[in-house]
Amino acid sequence: MTHPRGILEHIGRTPLVPLRRLGAGLPVPVLVKCEHMNPGGSVKDRIALAIVADAEARGVLTPGATLVEATAGNTGVGLALVAAARGYSLVCVMPEKMSVDKRVALATLGAQVIVTPNAAPSDPDNFRNVARRLAAERGWFLTDQFRNPANVRVHAETTGLEILAQTGGRVGAFVAGAGTGGTISGVGRCLKDHVARVQIVLADPVGSGLADWVETGRLGADGTYAVEGIGGSDVPDNLHRGVIDRAERVTDHESFATALRLIREEGLLVGGSAGTNVAAALRIAARGEVDGPVVTVLPDAWDRYRAKPWMRPAEHNTR
Repeated sequence: MTHPRGILEHIGRTPLVPLRRLGAGLPVPVLVKCEHMNPGGSVKDRIALAIVADAEARGVLTPGATLVEATAGNTGVGLALVAAARGYSLVCVMPEKMSVDKRVALATLGAQVIVTPNAAPSDPDNFRNVARRLAAERGWFLTDQFRNPANVRVHAETTGLEILAQTGGRVGAFVAGAGTGGTISGVGRCLKDHVARVQIVLADPVGSGLADWVETGRLGADGTYAVEGIGGSDVPDNLHRGVIDRAERVTDHESFATALRLIREEGLLVGGSAGTNVAAALRIAARGEVDGPVVTVLPDAWDRYRAKPWMRPAEHNTR
C-alpha cells in the first residue's frame, strides 16, 4: 500500500506556462514558472526545506530547536510549514515596510514575528543584524537565507533542472529579481551548464543598487521602492555576479501594472515582484535577440498584498 505524500513532498515541480496575452506577437515566447503554486505560496518553500534538511543532515539541528530568519515574509511562511512538519519553533524578523498581510500570515502559522525599522545594512537595527544577534544571544539556529549555500544549491538541483525538462533544454534567457540571490544564481548556474548562449538577466527595481553592481561591479545609489522581496543596497553572499550577463531596471509603476495584468489577463494570482520579473522578460523577448523562449519566475501569490494600495484599484471602480 502506498501512502499519500506529506505536504513538504509537494514543494517544487511547479508548472511552466506561456503568457498567451501579455506575450502575444513577440518574437519568442515568454514562459513563467508558477512558484506561487508551492504549498506555502512562494518560491521560498524550496529553500526553507533545503536549509532545514541540510542542517539536519549535518547534525546541527536538535529536536524542538528554534529557527530564526530575517525574512521579507515568504521564507518565513516556508519555514513555518517546515517547522510545523518537523517539530521546530520559528522566529521571523522582518522590516516594517513589509505588508501587514505577511505579518498576520506568519503569526497565524505560529511564528513569533519581530518587526524592525527599515534600517540600512550597517545599522544594528537592520532586520538581518537583529536576527543574527538573537541567534547568538539565545542559541537559536540561524537559517541565514542570504548566505546559506543550500539556497543556491536547491535552485540549481531542482528549479533549474525542472526548467530544462519543461523546455526540452531550449532556453534563450532566464530572468529573475534577487532578494537573497539564490534563484538567479542557482538556476543561472544550472542553465549555463546545459544551454549554450543562454542569457541570465537580473530584473531589478529602480531604487535598488544591484543593477549597477551587475554592470560595473559597484553598487548604485540606495533609493526607495515599494516592490517587496527583491533588490537591495548590499550584495548578499548568495548573489553570484559571474552567472549574470546583464540587468533590466523596472519601476514600481511598471511592476505593479504588470502584476495586475497577470492577474486580470492571464489568471495568474501573483504579487508585485512577479510584475518586475515579467516586465523585464517581456522587454527581452520583444528585442528578438535571444534564441529560444524567455523564462522567468512568479515568486509569490497575491494573498500577501491585499492591504497594499496597488492591490486595491477596484475600490476606485465600484459604484
